Amino acid sequence: MSDTHEQEDQMNQALHELVLAIDQEPTNWHHYYDLGTLLVQVKSYAQAEELFMKALGMFDQDEEAKNALIYGLGNVYYAAEEFDKAIRQFQQIKDQNLQSDAYMMLAQSYMAQGNHKQALVFALTAQAHRQQDAEANQLVADNLLALGHNQEAADFYDRVLTVDPQNGKANFDRGITAMVLGEPFEAYFKMAEQTDPQYFEAGQQRLAEIERFLQAKDGRK
Repeated sequence: MSDTHEQEDQMNQALHELVLAIDQEPTNWHHYYDLGTLLVQVKSYAQAEELFMKALGMFDQDEEAKNALIYGLGNVYYAAEEFDKAIRQFQQIKDQNLQSDAYMMLAQSYMAQGNHKQALVFALTAQAHRQQDAEANQLVADNLLALGHNQEAADFYDRVLTVDPQNGKANFDRGITAMVLGEPFEAYFKMAEQTDPQYFEAGQQRLAEIERFLQAKDGRK
C-alpha cells in the first residue's frame, strides 16, 4: 500500500471516529471543533463551514465553546482563501487563551491580501504576547521586509534564527536584508539552500531583481 493510500485510510478512520464521537456525546463541543479542523485538512471547506455554523448555534451560550468555534470557522475561511470572512471571525475572539492566536491569523489574513501595514499591526500585537516565539517574530519580520523596513526586519529575523537557526525561509529573507544593508549575506543563503531548497529556488527571481536594483543604485552614485 502506498503512503498516500495509507494516509487517506488514516484520515478516513479519524473522520469516522469523530462522527461517532459526536453521535455518542453530542453536547461536547470539542468533537465538533476537531471534526471541523479535520475537514479543513482534507479541503472539505463547505462541510467544515456547515459544521462550525451548526455547532455555533448549539453552543452559543457557552463562551469558551463559542470563541473556539468562531476561531475554527475563521480557519475554514482562511484555508479557503476567503480572507474578508476570515478576518470578520478572528475579530470576534474575546477569549484570552485564543487572543494571540487570533492576532496571528488576522496578521496572516491581511498579509495574504497584500495589506502589510494592517498585518504588521496585528503581528506586533501577537508578538507582544509571545516575544520568543519564532513564528510571531517571523511574521513581524516578513511584513517589515515587505514594507521596505530592512533594518527592523533584520532584527526580527535575527530573533527567529536565535531560536530556530535552521529555518530556511528566515535565513533566505535575512540574507535579502543583509544584501540590501550591505552586510555579509552568503552564509544565510547557503543555510537556506541546505534547509529549504524549495523556498531558496522559488526566491531566485526575487534575488536577481534585488541584485539588479542594487547594481543600478551603485551605478547612479
